[in-house]
Amino acid sequence: MRALLVLSLLVAACGGGERVVVGSKNFTEQRIVGELLAQTVEAAGLRAERRLDLGGTFVCDAALRAGQIDVYVEYTGTALTAILKQPPGDPATVLARVQAAYAKDGLVWTARLGFDNTFALVVRDDAGTKGIATISDAVPAARGWVAGFGYEFAQRPDGYPGLGRMYGLAFKDVRTMDLGLIYRALVERGVDVVAGNATDGQIRHLGLRVLADDKHYFPPYEAAPVVRQAALERWPVLWRALEGLGGTLTADDMRRLDYAVDGEHRSPADVVRELRASPP
Repeated sequence: MRALLVLSLLVAACGGGERVVVGSKNFTEQRIVGELLAQTVEAAGLRAERRLDLGGTFVCDAALRAGQIDVYVEYTGTALTAILKQPPGDPATVLARVQAAYAKDGLVWTARLGFDNTFALVVRDDAGTKGIATISDAVPAARGWVAGFGYEFAQRPDGYPGLGRMYGLAFKDVRTMDLGLIYRALVERGVDVVAGNATDGQIRHLGLRVLADDKHYFPPYEAAPVVRQAALERWPVLWRALEGLGGTLTADDMRRLDYAVDGEHRSPADVVRELRASPP
């Protein structure tokens, strides 16, 4: 018994029982970026414990604040509006506000990964949209278009109602539908424009195009790892490892990765390993 106790103490002293606990929300993009964090932690010589697919925003936020996980990827606009209950602003202002508020609770936003998973108006890239690059460009043509929106986007104040007011945007018809059907409806010409997310894998795979939000109606949803200050103090190498992820993923990268998992049925672990092995 005494020998077993001594062995246990030695293992603890060497950090053998310590792991950086990595969490994620419960959708494809989050499983991918969660796996990216875990593999980055391991490449830094630390052990990673994966608690991916935890749940929604509030579940992950609560787990981080309770010390049940050490790090996960959050989005600036989600943190500001959903967690902090503050109004949106421009990307720099939003980032500064969430950094300051989280710091009071011992939580640190590290470098942004490089993509913004905001709402997006998506159209076919064909003759009918030639010369239309922004939402403002689309306003005249939209009077003859049929739009396909998810139920929430069609009704919530920060969705179509507010978007329409800001841009003077009105459609011939608006059809509400399940989000799983919107891209199929667009490709099959049942609708002319849909509201999705900027990093949806189907956008790249189907050769569709995102209209630029030139009046910056949608709040920024820039992705970045959020980590407990206590974890950074315990593992100093962790800061450098997470900061090294800054600017490494574009929206198009995420579309490709999302489709590899959802469309090609590959595992997040495999697509992340491939990503890390490829030259920048």
